[in-house]
Amino acid sequence: MKELTARTALVTGASGGIGRAICLAFADAGAAVVASGRQTGPLRQLVSDLHAKGVRALAIPTDLAQRTAANGLIERTERTFGVIDILVNNAGVEQPAAFIDTTPGEIRGMVEVNLTAAMLLTRAVLPGMLDRGRGHIVFVSSGLAKMGSAYQAPYCATKAGLIALTHALRAEYRHTRIGFSVVCPGLVTGAGMYQRMLDDGFSANPVLGTTTTTRVARKVLAAIRHDRAEIHSTGTPVRPLAAVLQLQPRLTEIVTTRTGMTDLFRRVAASRAGTKNA
Repeated sequence: MKELTARTALVTGASGGIGRAICLAFADAGAAVVASGRQTGPLRQLVSDLHAKGVRALAIPTDLAQRTAANGLIERTERTFGVIDILVNNAGVEQPAAFIDTTPGEIRGMVEVNLTAAMLLTRAVLPGMLDRGRGHIVFVSSGLAKMGSAYQAPYCATKAGLIALTHALRAEYRHTRIGFSVVCPGLVTGAGMYQRMLDDGFSANPVLGTTTTTRVARKVLAAIRHDRAEIHSTGTPVRPLAAVLQLQPRLTEIVTTRTGMTDLFRRVAASRAGTKNA
């Protein structure tokens, strides 16, 4: 889908961070934007900023942890805009913790928001896209899904599921004009999980590199325009490392330990566990 002007894009997880940047990028490309997220205030501000760019925009506060939320979000979007040309499944939650300290409720919550909601939303929009003969669906995964990380097991598992889902759907619908892409950001500064870690005094080894919300948003639009199956937005140093780990998975534990990733998330998990138990 090379032309985004006058298309309608639905973006989940738009309350801030990557989602907000994606919405603004769509507006700059001339697309109408439906912004969904859990925080009403930031969504309203985002829509105001989108209107200032001269595009149609709508905020729909939604908690995707609720199973019925997906259909309601799609129905309201289609009622207002008629069609959904692009769906960006960006909503996600994370909970750095030792796996045995992660509650069943926290595990289910990550699965529901990070993976199940994306599948349900995709299933809901796909029939209309097939009828119209056009559409694109993007899943925002994570660089952690490519290598795994200690103290992030459920998050890594759900984000890895999005990568597999993308490739499965591309194979299933390869003879249609519907595109499916997955974008894997690395450590993102400016907002989101890693920025919260920085704010709390935790920083990663420079070898892991960083990216920004704006760069990730550009990657999302590039994936749509060029129908890219999988695209990464990471700091330059980590790209060859990720490629090596794909060829030699047994090196993952060594690399994540020696680059300090394991220790980083161990310290974050310990800090948050102490706060939760205080």
